[in-house]
Amino acid sequence: MIIEYQRPMNIREALALLARKQPISYPMGGGTYLNRNLEEKYAVVDLQLLELGSIVKKGNYIEVGATATLQELSDFKGLPADMLTSLEREITYNLRQMATVAGTLVTANGRSPFTTMLLAMDTKLDTLGLDETPKEVNLGDWFPMRGTTDSAALITKIIIPINVIIACESIARTPADQPIVCVAIAQWSSGRTRVALGGWGEIPTLAMDGPEASGVEIASKNAYSHAEDAWASAEYRQEMAGLLAARCLQRINNQ
Repeated sequence: MIIEYQRPMNIREALALLARKQPISYPMGGGTYLNRNLEEKYAVVDLQLLELGSIVKKGNYIEVGATATLQELSDFKGLPADMLTSLEREITYNLRQMATVAGTLVTANGRSPFTTMLLAMDTKLDTLGLDETPKEVNLGDWFPMRGTTDSAALITKIIIPINVIIACESIARTPADQPIVCVAIAQWSSGRTRVALGGWGEIPTLAMDGPEASGVEIASKNAYSHAEDAWASAEYRQEMAGLLAARCLQRINNQ
């Protein structure tokens, strides 16, 4: 339940508001999560005026401002085809027009195809704490700390590499559902290969990060040895993860 609304004029003011102990304060970009009827009482800090919505290509990276929406990212020219597909499968078009990229990372669970893709690509985040000292962190290192770090820290930018070949395959009960098994593979020109799995758990799973592609099927199966819930058994997810990983790798090899 929202009990207070603030719209700061600058980053410093926003960080000070988020650092308050009472009321508990959350940053708000698109509001698709905070506008739900959550039971706890909290304040929202609207980030609209902080100019964090740009999307620019810099060398081998796309730098995405925290408050850029998923649809704005989807409309950006030069994105890999499979990333566009992951954005389309994340949420509906209407919600993509409101949901921000940073907000999606903060609230998404392991079934999110978009965050699974970003994990495979070794995406980085720029964050800013109350001391206004910028910090860059790998998404894979940030995910396990999500919800436990200093609440005054803001994601300001998401840095996505585009000098990689990517492929993503998934299985869902219906085309409108998020996947129950999702495999994303990214490969660099050096041969480095990262495999991320979605469809289960609180966050996506990094199954492999190695100097070459050998072993992706086994790594994918092993990573989901305990991935059982109401949607699917661990045995089914293991079998499908291995199959989808092989399919992704074949697509990468054919490019």
